[in-house]
Amino acid sequence: MDSSQGSSLSSNVSSFVDGSSASAEVKYFDSVPVYVKELIAGGAAGAFAKTAVAPLERIKILLQTRTQGFHSLGIFQSLMKLLKHEGVAGFYKGNGASVIRIVPYAALHFMTYEQYRLWILDNYSALGTGPVVDLLAGSAAGGTAVLCTYPLDLARTKLAYQIVDTRGTMQLGKRQFNAHPAYSGIRNVIERVYKEGECAPFRGIGPTLIGILPYAGLKFYIYEELKRHVPEEHQKSILLRLSCGATAGLFGQTFTYPLDVVRRQMQVEPSAQGGVRYRSSFEGLVSIVRVQGWRQLFAGLSINYIKIVPSVAIGFTAYDMMKTWLEIPPRRNSKAISTA
Repeated sequence: MDSSQGSSLSSNVSSFVDGSSASAEVKYFDSVPVYVKELIAGGAAGAFAKTAVAPLERIKILLQTRTQGFHSLGIFQSLMKLLKHEGVAGFYKGNGASVIRIVPYAALHFMTYEQYRLWILDNYSALGTGPVVDLLAGSAAGGTAVLCTYPLDLARTKLAYQIVDTRGTMQLGKRQFNAHPAYSGIRNVIERVYKEGECAPFRGIGPTLIGILPYAGLKFYIYEELKRHVPEEHQKSILLRLSCGATAGLFGQTFTYPLDVVRRQMQVEPSAQGGVRYRSSFEGLVSIVRVQGWRQLFAGLSINYIKIVPSVAIGFTAYDMMKTWLEIPPRRNSKAISTA
């Protein structure tokens, strides 16, 4: 009797503790502001998506910047060559900087999109509640996120750009594919870039902003517009969300890719005899077409397609799943409240 009573009492106490803990957790999340939940959801989604496509991102940067030994290779050959010289770890070189950058970037991108969208609905009702609002809010959110995280993007590009033979398979005297000295890590890149001048950490931000404004806007615009044509009974389908996100990324990236190439070349060429390589985005576009050929404006685009499909799809889907887990109100409800 005493044993059974003790067991029962212990069980009741455990149930009470578990219940109170769950209740406390629910109350805790309920007390967190919506914009903080959106930051958490966006950051997690960005980290998942970026890590999943890190090897393809590394190859894309090597193709864009015409790194010696890679610019004439295809995707598969480049992956094999990178594996031979640097091993599996080479696929993720610069990914630490990429994830450190993408977490605040994606967090700001998604959160500011939601906030800009609500602000537009509250203050510019004449625009309606359609895709134009998504286009404007997405563009503004993309610009905001870029301005806040650009130095980390520069560090990621420089780390991914350098090729060092860590396996000793290259011929003597050709230990490195490019003439730039190796960087030891994110901190080393930031310190050395700042020594080049106060504006050096933001080199290439012009074409970045020019590219991200239409890209981010188009991405949200196409994604939301495609979702509007999905029947109500299929709105929660993960496969359809993945398809909508992938399509949005493909179209958005195609229209803005040449500016991304200019940005990468400006980032990895800090100074040439005391001056910058390109003084403006337009000069960069013209120079690349004249010297390297118009095809260079789309160098790495094929691998970018392969990268964008899972990256954007995973990003949007993970964000939607995190919103559900964090009990963030659905966007349509926020829209209804704003327009009521």
